[in-house]
Amino acid sequence: MSRTTAPLSDSACRSAKPADRAYKLFDGDGLYLLVLPNGREGLTSFGNYPIVSLADTRRKRLEVKRMLADGIDPIGAKNQAKTDALIKGRTFESVALDWHTEMSAKRAPDYSKTVMSRLKNHLFPLIGARAIVDLDTHDLMRPLEAIKKRGTIDIALRVQNYLQSIMREAKRLRLITVNPAYDLEGSIKASRVVHRPALSLSRLPELQERIDTYKGRALTRLTVLLSLHVFVRSSELRFARWSEFDLKRGVWEIPDTRPALEGVPFSTRGTKMAGDIHLVPLSPQAVALLEQIHTITGKFDLVFAGDTKSWKPMSENTVNSALRKMGYDTTTEICGHGFRSMACSALIESSLWTDTAIERQMSHKERNNVRAAYIHKAEFIEERRLIMNWWSRYLEANQQKHVSPREFANQTGANVTRLKAKRGATE
Repeated sequence: MSRTTAPLSDSACRSAKPADRAYKLFDGDGLYLLVLPNGREGLTSFGNYPIVSLADTRRKRLEVKRMLADGIDPIGAKNQAKTDALIKGRTFESVALDWHTEMSAKRAPDYSKTVMSRLKNHLFPLIGARAIVDLDTHDLMRPLEAIKKRGTIDIALRVQNYLQSIMREAKRLRLITVNPAYDLEGSIKASRVVHRPALSLSRLPELQERIDTYKGRALTRLTVLLSLHVFVRSSELRFARWSEFDLKRGVWEIPDTRPALEGVPFSTRGTKMAGDIHLVPLSPQAVALLEQIHTITGKFDLVFAGDTKSWKPMSENTVNSALRKMGYDTTTEICGHGFRSMACSALIESSLWTDTAIERQMSHKERNNVRAAYIHKAEFIEERRLIMNWWSRYLEANQQKHVSPREFANQTGANVTRLKAKRGATE
């Protein structure tokens, strides 16, 4: 005579306690409650009746029984299937957009806009709709090869960096287990670096004479001369506001971003040291030049206001255009950016200054993150103020005839001598 199993009651299910091993409480006809060691009920749903028929429910019950017999957790398998479907639904574009949103919170608006433009132009049309889990290294190479064929190697390298960052994010989110972008490293060879043209320091007397005798707009002449004294980047100079200057203290604070100017591309650009302020100590000569400029543009927000529209800055080509009118070839002899190279060369050749102070004044980002933390706090502001004063005095010494940085260093005043003595005492 067959044995009859008494059906389970709700109270029996609720009062079941977990043991060291999983055990079953039978309900009859093959159904049972599996009590797991963690005390959690292992329940699964076959659907809603009558949408799912009784016959289909019994068939699914048999499938679950087969899985249990094979040692497979049916609930875990069901959850994994849901996860797989979710991963399959994450396209490259969706992950890239999330990455871009997070990245944009830490970067300047213009930079974020440029990155988005490159994603839309170069990546999304080719791989944007693909499930990110299905992409391999060959797939990621397709947009890079297309960019290379157009001859824009620099853009290809930047897009490669975006791909590597996006796929790292996908791995962090457990959407992929292996990062196919890892093997992109070295697939694109950087083009030969072409340095901006700069005059030799021996031609400083000639340069300053041509600036002094420039017959164009007064603001342009003063801008070129100030640029030579402060050697900042073009965008740092062009978009400057009077509110950034404290002429009494002799300091210019360049923010990392600036308020946007309507209809002016990249007008939010500040210093390239994102999230930081670049301090430019102003020599007495630089302050005097700014005071002259203030008589021209002091009533406007912009220091270097345009000729016809004061709410727009002067053109990015203003300095180079003036240099061409002075008789220079801005592709082979000297351009506005070349002032930075000339100043850096003189500071290094003088052997007066620490490399860190020079790099900080050049607004070059420290690549060593640990070292950067200490340098950021130190600022080296005392030495940098002496650097800027020395450079302006060096320019004055080179108005009539050339004096080498080393020669001029031997003629330094008390300030530099004091700094050298102080440094020697601590080394």
